[in-house]
Amino acid sequence: MEDRDWELLKALYEQKSITKTAQILFTSQPALTARLQQIEKEFNTKIVNRSSKGVQFTPQGEYLAISAIELLQKIQRIREQTGNLGDAISGTLRLGASSYFTMYSLPPLLKQFKQQYPLVEFKVLTSWSREVYSRVHNQEAHIGFVSSDYNWTESRQQLFEETIHVASAEEILLENLPSLPRIDYQSDGLIKAMIDNWWQENFSLPPHLIMEVDKLATCKEMVRHGLGYAIMPNRILRDMPQLRKIRLEHKDGQPVLRKSWMIYHQESLELKALAAFVHFVESYDFSDGDNAQNNCCQ
Repeated sequence: MEDRDWELLKALYEQKSITKTAQILFTSQPALTARLQQIEKEFNTKIVNRSSKGVQFTPQGEYLAISAIELLQKIQRIREQTGNLGDAISGTLRLGASSYFTMYSLPPLLKQFKQQYPLVEFKVLTSWSREVYSRVHNQEAHIGFVSSDYNWTESRQQLFEETIHVASAEEILLENLPSLPRIDYQSDGLIKAMIDNWWQENFSLPPHLIMEVDKLATCKEMVRHGLGYAIMPNRILRDMPQLRKIRLEHKDGQPVLRKSWMIYHQESLELKALAAFVHFVESYDFSDGDNAQNNCCQ
């Protein structure tokens, strides 16, 4: 077995698809299939069964795939600890970040950190916050940046909090929202639940939904062109002062807040590069985005 064979088993177990696995490993489907057959020959066992529903692992194949995941994690830890023995702060940090955080906060953060620690590299996975949470929990990522208040029981640091706004190209009244065209976007479950709860507190009618787009940025462009209103976090609106904004508030007048967090395992701080990064983030100024203390209704 070569290193790439363990990577193949891991990727195939996660994707359950020959096509997707071949894309991830930058190889052709015939080459991947041939390599899989060679692994089966080496272990003298059937690893997967293929059907119209995708790839299904046999019990022997599942054991090999799980062993591959464990082995690759152990090799990764060995590399990290070996790089941790020198005096220089170096190595590769595996970061998971929500798409929202990646777009509006991560690039300047990484740029400033690299200026201080040029020997540290990054592998960044962008996904939904729930997926980032899962990857940090399973130690597939050293640090996660999530844009919702997940119940993380280990080490975490609140980075900032922001208000949620109704945004529109023209001035509108809050009480008229149920009859006005609304544009929605695909989002993490927790922020969606937060907005839905606010709606149910204030209206007995459902929203007049005319459009659902895939990304926040796309939604903002639709709003900018006057196609409807949307309910969005304030940081995404900071570069469009021409939009009308109404801050969401609870019945007691307190703003509806969305918090962003950094989450990690405390034991990971044994890595000098990771400890340096955590310390850097804790002292980093995220105030370029509006926070709850200085937001007001516009």
